[in-house]
Amino acid sequence: MIVTRFAPSPTGHLHLGHAYSALLAWQEAKKAGGKCLLRIEDIDAARCREEFVDSILEDIHWLGLVPDGPVLRQSDRMPAYEDALTSLKSRGLLYPCFCTRRQIIAEINSAGGAPHGLDGPVYPGTCKGLTKAEASKRIRANEPHALRLNILKAEQIAGNLTWTDRLTGTQSADYRIAGDVVLARKDIRNSYHLAVTVDDAAQGISLVIRGEDLFSAAHIQRLLQTLLGLPTPEYQHHPLLHDESGQRLAKRAGSPTIRSLRAAGHRPDDIRKMIRIAD
Repeated sequence: MIVTRFAPSPTGHLHLGHAYSALLAWQEAKKAGGKCLLRIEDIDAARCREEFVDSILEDIHWLGLVPDGPVLRQSDRMPAYEDALTSLKSRGLLYPCFCTRRQIIAEINSAGGAPHGLDGPVYPGTCKGLTKAEASKRIRANEPHALRLNILKAEQIAGNLTWTDRLTGTQSADYRIAGDVVLARKDIRNSYHLAVTVDDAAQGISLVIRGEDLFSAAHIQRLLQTLLGLPTPEYQHHPLLHDESGQRLAKRAGSPTIRSLRAAGHRPDDIRKMIRIAD
């Protein structure tokens, strides 16, 4: 049975791009006689707001999308993420990084630049060479630090992996696309990559439908699935919606929200027409 999900972050109101992803996920599940679940990805306490959680739930209900199960909130799942981090740490796959973003950028610039990864320039591995004694001393002194995944060690364990996107076919996982990616830091105790990987498995998600801007993220999530002994779903990274000027619909761009369209008198069918999704 196909199980899909819609997993917004409550950092703002839903816009048409969100509605597109949500309706695609529900439509695929409905077409196959499967289920579509709702997950609220609210681990970033500094940016997430409860008012936006309420707004998301209202918009989803207004669109006529009823989740096929309880709503999962990542803020309730911290013990599961800690267990995953402990598993990776016990195998020597994580190391503490004490570098600030400013220090990382300065080092990259002094080295003549670095290739871009998922979240900017690839980390140059500055703290990877710290001895255990030095790292432990700095941790005991409560020096702020992140936990990074040692990609080279992880690659030795995982070997060559593939994952499947319904639109582009079989993909060879490129672990180094993100460098030694951060999996936890002081202000957010787990990363998007870790939480999504753990939660997709916990919810039994078999098909991940999301925007093509997250296509590259599937590479590192595929690696984490293997390292944590979790199943690999199918993926479907759909094209992003753009306005008439060609600008991508996004929160930061001030795209029309579902809430504002509702207030202007639009109906759910109008939203489907705007994003060309039919029942």
